[in-house]
Amino acid sequence: MRLPDNQLIPEIIQRVSNAKTKDEKIQILRHYDSMALRAVLIWNFDDRVKSLLPEGEVPYTANDAPEDTEHTRLLSQWKLFNHFVLGVSQLPQVKRENMFIQLLESLHKSEAELVCLMKDKQLHKKYKLTKAVVTEAFPDIVWE
Repeated sequence: MRLPDNQLIPEIIQRVSNAKTKDEKIQILRHYDSMALRAVLIWNFDDRVKSLLPEGEVPYTANDAPEDTEHTRLLSQWKLFNHFVLGVSQLPQVKRENMFIQLLESLHKSEAELVCLMKDKQLHKKYKLTKAVVTEAFPDIVWE
């Protein structure tokens, strides 16, 4: 099922995190399946995905615009992830980092925060979600 146009990826992952059982988590992931959601989960959980961005805090200005205005969404921007991982893009590092900051500043602040956690494979610091749950929800994802 596609995410509704107004749905933010962090809201979905928070629902998964709040679910009481593994089966509930799996059902929520499957219900809100999208390429954007999968891209976030793959980057975070697949050891083969190597970030070309510096680890740690990113110097960007959070987009505090209300959810319905003035920002883009991961649903349409996830394809940019290819520029930030090893083996895909040949961008100069300065351009890559500037592009990443521009992406973060264009997203709703909750999505930018999620992307920063994902970049360092740190979703577990905020959300109760494991690779095992993702693997069971999406058995077609091939890890390593």
